Amino acid sequence: MRAFEENGLPGKLGLFLNHGITTIKSVGDPTDGILDTRAKIAACTLRGPRLLATGCGITGRDGHPAATVFSGNPWARERFTGEVESVQQMRDLVHHLADRKVDAIKLLSEGACAHSGGPKYLWKNPAFPDGVELERLPLDLLRAGIETGHERGLRVTVHTTQQAAAREAIEAGADGLEHGVTVEPLTDHSLIDLMLEHGITYTPTLWIDDAHPDARGNLKKVAQAGVHIALGSDTFSGRGLFGANTLEEAELMVAAGMTPAQVLTAGTSGAARQCLRPDLGTVAPGKRADLLVLKGDPTADISNIRDLSIVILNGALAVDKRQEQVLQ
Repeated sequence: MRAFEENGLPGKLGLFLNHGITTIKSVGDPTDGILDTRAKIAACTLRGPRLLATGCGITGRDGHPAATVFSGNPWARERFTGEVESVQQMRDLVHHLADRKVDAIKLLSEGACAHSGGPKYLWKNPAFPDGVELERLPLDLLRAGIETGHERGLRVTVHTTQQAAAREAIEAGADGLEHGVTVEPLTDHSLIDLMLEHGITYTPTLWIDDAHPDARGNLKKVAQAGVHIALGSDTFSGRGLFGANTLEEAELMVAAGMTPAQVLTAGTSGAARQCLRPDLGTVAPGKRADLLVLKGDPTADISNIRDLSIVILNGALAVDKRQEQVLQ
């Protein structure tokens, strides 16, 4: 991890700026490492976009991703995830993260799975073709995590993929859904009504969910209904190119049925709303001066976000492609 932070991370963070991404939110990285990185960026000793972080993602004992993605790596499992099995453990961990000054809390109800219908589900991945049977985060733990996060003034988002898990998270008081409903068609229209009633922010990750064709249709439904949408990418999942994933995600959101204007809103004021950062996301007096200059109109063609000329971060020139150089 230290070698990555010292050698690989700076270049990867720079890729975000080079693609016009001025703020990123990490929702499940080692707490010490990601908060140290956030501090270095804030102190201008490390070049990168503004970084918001939840610290480790919180899951149930032997839940996703502890018993799936990190099952063969005890070192990563211990650092990327916080496994809890009681209400008190959940509350203690949320308080610990809040004391560390995280920007939000991330809970994991479940992971991508093969079927729904109850608290137990089958998690599948190309690396685990036979699947791994897991149990959804128990409701009392889910509620405790959300309640404690809110007590500490933090927004709480929940990693879901099924309708049942999404409903459970919203009814427990979640502020947003990471991924949303991806592995099955969103047929429960009352769930969309619930999202609207609770002011939920829905963050799809279509490029990483390309194995789930229902994800696109579900996004179209919630967007057409007027649910708040944020642009996310799950970049740190380990595939693809940092920064480029976000641009691809924007294009996929348009392909799914959103308008370019809706997607641009999702990537600016929608994302700022999700992160509880009213100082970001719009151009207005008193706001942070994060601006992009593009060569084409992205409201006419979303792919014009790729034709970047200038990136301004906090009022300072961060990238100037007119001179074919990146400012240090």
